[in-house]
Amino acid sequence: MKKLELKFLNEESRTVTISLDEPVEPVDPAAVNAAMDEILLQDCFTSTGGSLVSKKEARIVERNVFDITL
Repeated sequence: MKKLELKFLNEESRTVTISLDEPVEPVDPAAVNAAMDEILLQDCFTSTGGSLVSKKEARIVERNVFDITL
């Protein structure tokens, strides 16, 4: 399963991650950047360390799980 992680810094300079399942690929960096700018502009998310104040990074994370038969 793949996730798009949007990482921000809050007022305490701590990292806050917003994860989105099954992102559209290939990822459009300009669209991700614009979405993160809009999240900051709207101030629609808060964290225990306060409001989100700046972008840190965005990345695609893929997790593979393999069951082991016992």
